[in-house]
Amino acid sequence: MKYPIFYAKVEEGSNASQHGSAQRKAGEVAGKDPDEGQSLFAERKKIFMREVKGKFNNLRWIMVWLTQLLYFVTPWLMWNGRPAVWLDLQKRFFYIYGLTFSPTDVIYMAIVLIICAVALFLFTAVAGRVWCGYTCPQTTYTEIFMWIERKIEGNRAAQIRLDKAPMSASKATKKIIKHALWMAFSLAASFTLVAYFTGAEGSNNGMQLLREIAHHETSFAQLFWIGLYGFIMYLFAGFMREQVCLYMCPYARFQSVMFDADTLIVTYDAERGESRGPRKKGVDPKSVGKGDCIDCGVCVDVCPTGIDIRNGLQYECIGCAACIDGCNEIMDKMGYPRGLIRYDTENGVKNKMTSKQLLKRAARPRVLVYVAILLLLVGGLAFSIDKRTVIRMVVERDARVIARVNEDGKAENVFKLQLSNTGEAAHTIKLSVSGVDGIKLIGKPEIELDPASTDVKIVVVRLDQEQARAHGATDKGIPIVFHLSSPETGDEIDGKSIYYLPKQ
Repeated sequence: MKYPIFYAKVEEGSNASQHGSAQRKAGEVAGKDPDEGQSLFAERKKIFMREVKGKFNNLRWIMVWLTQLLYFVTPWLMWNGRPAVWLDLQKRFFYIYGLTFSPTDVIYMAIVLIICAVALFLFTAVAGRVWCGYTCPQTTYTEIFMWIERKIEGNRAAQIRLDKAPMSASKATKKIIKHALWMAFSLAASFTLVAYFTGAEGSNNGMQLLREIAHHETSFAQLFWIGLYGFIMYLFAGFMREQVCLYMCPYARFQSVMFDADTLIVTYDAERGESRGPRKKGVDPKSVGKGDCIDCGVCVDVCPTGIDIRNGLQYECIGCAACIDGCNEIMDKMGYPRGLIRYDTENGVKNKMTSKQLLKRAARPRVLVYVAILLLLVGGLAFSIDKRTVIRMVVERDARVIARVNEDGKAENVFKLQLSNTGEAAHTIKLSVSGVDGIKLIGKPEIELDPASTDVKIVVVRLDQEQARAHGATDKGIPIVFHLSSPETGDEIDGKSIYYLPKQ
């Protein structure tokens, strides 16, 4: 399907003008009308990323190691005789080291998600897409897959030659080995993910899942998620790579609303670098009427999304600083100062600010608001978790029975008590009811609760009608309170409800 081209008016001699002219000339050479139109989607140009070394590359690999060690090692850890982190969907309890969360703790998950969102806003306002460049799973796993690719197929030049070469036994062997390693890593990562949801007392997640696989006890859901997550990682990190960042990730599209003139971004110093041009090593750029940029193209070759940072900040930039390391390496070889491409702000470049001035500008009102909100949320979450009770109770009326009269003429109401024990030990609780003279709880007042369990108890509350009406009770209902206490944990909980008398 073809769509008409809409051209923007640009000044003659600009990069956009030159680029447009080149496109039109290319169309004329090919015998096509340049105004005929273009396809809706741009054809993808495969990116062969050049290996780069430097402090930001080292920092990126440190984050890769930290995140992957945490991810892969955690399922093999034990805590109090059970997996250290165990998301038990069957019993609907989550174990995270010394903490246990029940289904009634869903509010904490909501708060954690809000904290993550506010933290992302804060980091973006201060340092741009630092999350994307150093800790995003897509960036992390793409980095690992590219490392495997370089080890098998060679450096950037070797990969380009291999890609253009016709199929041969050597090329096929390299491709098979590369894809086999990609699939092996993807399956290891997907196995680890499913392991977090697989556990048992006395065994860690990883060993339990291995045991289930060895004895053919895995469920369809486990096999499905191992296969699906492994395939997605193989597809995203092995083939799609920058396409995920450019077209699938929404963050690339709305990041601009969180940027301002004091946000730290990867920046090319055009005043220092222009005009560009090659020259011999050690030549003073001013003596040849040039800037410090020798137009070597290294900043483009090392970019994982294939952009030219010299054209200004673009939404495709993930802030990984690979271009900074690449440019600094070239500046060192030429004998020029580092920092032609650097982390800086729009105001910093414009006003030539020092690092101290940049740091001072970072503490601006919007950042302070984000920090205040984040501290408030984190503090509130920590306080709430610390003060929560081990035993929980939710009181509900039995919808099937409003009020009934027993054989002795006494009124009875039926209630459902949802009792949760979020501790890892069994507890005995005592239950009572109050609200009006003569009200009684039928049955044993003591209830045994299993560790990390949620149970529903049906209780009957009895009341003498005449005695209740003598104290002013009516058919509209009597407020009552269920009292729950646990001598072992010290928890004391009250649950309010309404007791109804049979209509006369």
